[in-house]
This record gives sequence, C-alpha cells and structure tokens, in this order.
Amino acid sequence: MANKAMTDKKTARSKVPGGLIAVLDVGSTKVCCLIAKPDAEKGLRVVGVGHQVSRGIKAGAIVDMDETETSIRATVEAAEQMAGENIRGVTVNLSCGQPKSRLIAYEISIAGHEVGASDLRRVLDPAAVADNLPQGHETVHIIPVGYSIDGARGVRDPRGLRGDILGVNLHAISAPSGPSRNLESAVSRCHLELDGKVVTSYAAALATLVEDEKKLGVTCIDMGGGTTSIAVFFDGELVHTDSIHLGGGHVTNDISLGLTTPLNHAERMKTLYGSAMPSPSDDREIIKVPLVGEEDAGETSQVPRSMLTGIIRPRLEETFEMVRARLEAAGFDNAAGRRVVITGGASQLPGAREMAAAILDKQVRAGRPRTFEGMPESVSGP
Repeated sequence: MANKAMTDKKTARSKVPGGLIAVLDVGSTKVCCLIAKPDAEKGLRVVGVGHQVSRGIKAGAIVDMDETETSIRATVEAAEQMAGENIRGVTVNLSCGQPKSRLIAYEISIAGHEVGASDLRRVLDPAAVADNLPQGHETVHIIPVGYSIDGARGVRDPRGLRGDILGVNLHAISAPSGPSRNLESAVSRCHLELDGKVVTSYAAALATLVEDEKKLGVTCIDMGGGTTSIAVFFDGELVHTDSIHLGGGHVTNDISLGLTTPLNHAERMKTLYGSAMPSPSDDREIIKVPLVGEEDAGETSQVPRSMLTGIIRPRLEETFEMVRARLEAAGFDNAAGRRVVITGGASQLPGAREMAAAILDKQVRAGRPRTFEGMPESVSGP
C-alpha cells in the first residue's frame, strides 16, 4: 500500500518541494515504508524501502502501542538506511476503525462576481461539513465531486465563471477519532511528523485504476490482511468508500483451526496450495500438514487439497457477499458500473477473481499498482 499512497504525486510535492517524500503503510500483516525523491523526467524515484512483520495491530487498528512503535521504527530505519538520508515526516494510510463516507451539498453566495481561488477555499472549508460528521469522527478527506453555478450542474472547474450562487457536492470521508489518534501517537513516538493521512481504499484506487475506469464507473476492492476496503468511482470522482473487517488473515486463521496446524504453516499452505475455486485434481493431490504442539517436525497429517479449498472458499464467499451487501445498502451497486478491480494480498489467491465476478455479477480484473523508478519487485505486487 505504501507505493499506492505515492501515486498522489501533486500532494506529496506540495508538502516537500524538491525534498524527500516518505509514505508509511501500517497494516495488519506488515508495515512498509517507501522513501522517494522527485524526478524531473520520471516523476518520482524510489530511493529507500523498508518492511517488517506487523505487530500490535489487529483489523487495521492499534492494540499494542509499544509493539506498533517498534514495528514502525524498524521499518523506517531500514528505509532510511537504504536511502542514506533521514526523513522528518510521513504520509500514513488509514484503515483503522470504520471510515464513514457521505455526500454533502453546500452552497455559498458569490454576489455575481467571477469565481476565484478564495471562493473555492470558502466552499471547500472543512467547517462546512463539521455538523454532518458522525459523533466521535474526524474529517480525513473532503473531495469535491461536482460544482454548480446558479443551479446549473456539471461544472468541473468553476474558476472564471460568474453567478450568484456557487454550489458543490462534497464527498466527506471521516474516521473514528480514537483509532486515528492512536495511529498519530505511534508515528509521533518514532519522532516523525505526520504530513498527512489517506484512507487505504482511496490510495489503492489511485494506484490501480486507469482514468477510463474512473470515468465510466468502477469499484476497487483492496483485500488486506485484516480488512477489505472498498472505493467507488463514478464520472472520474471518488463517490463512496467503505471497509469490512475481513481479510486474508481470517483465511489463515480458518486454515489453522480447520487443519490444527500452526499459523505460520497455515499461511504457507495458503500461499502454496490455496485456491478459492475447486479443480478436478484436488482430491488426488495430498498435502502434508504439520500439527500443532508436535515436537517432532516429522509428525504430520495428510489431507487432500480439496479440504484446504473447502476451508478457503466459504471465507472468500463471505467477504465478497459482504462487499455486495454494503454496496447495495449504500445504493452504489449499479451506479458503480460493471467494472471491479481487486487488489491486495488476499486477491492473489487463485480463483478469487472468478469468485468475485460470480458473486458481484460484474467484470473483474486484478489490479497492480503503477511502479516507480527504483521500486523493488518485492513491493510491486498487489
């Protein structure tokens, strides 16, 4: 996800023009940091990479501050060592809590004069949406979806136009204050400034979607270790975000419980032999399963691959069915068009794309983030 957050180049450059740009992905299974420098020809050039196993985080939220601090500190230090320079601040992804997404219509009077930058600042003022936030939430993003002049809609950029009333449809994304502040504290304890926060689903969509998809309507599903995040684009703008507390880690836990094997072996079997869809050879292919608590490493049980598939499939079905239910409840099941892009570690399971297409009844493709100069192959996958 760290490489996904780097996709918003303009924001990054405005914060540290000509300097280092650092992004930090604090996930349920891993913590990753990328450091880049602006490049006149190629946009950004990655000069430092660090990643560690995530500790102290569950379903995207911090549950142990000390362990989370240790993971972040080790990750950032590895990236700094590779870059040969120290960073002062980072932009961090936000997947904790339950982000809320809502569209808000807002208008201001411009008294017939030409719309300028000051009018845009007024109409996009965060204070305008403060009264519409859920209790205990704070604003993460305010994204203008479309403008209007004297009721005439379809205005993409109102600057230079004249009228009496300037209106805007705002997409306000908020997150629970507690988990968000815990993340800020974890970053601060590592002696880093927080340059900004970006909702995970938004960062994933910016990195994996193409412009035509965003204009025609598309849903991006980011399947992480502890959460699955949803971002819906229509007419080129982000119009809805959501997340559910299910991810690849839940599949690993199911395998561990179902086959009575340690978590590390369950993760290995999921990666090597796992599939969301059955195949004719599954009953004939036998997998050796190390047992929990056996001191002798040679003590294993043998199960057909069909049993592993039978454990994985129900959990992925549940995940995609919950995604479908959330989209229907928000009214974006049809507005999002016929296109779905799945990304994230859990999306790499064989058969996940086919299952998503069957359950969501849409065209599905696997999304990979756009890479930058210097990006290692190990962090260039979904």
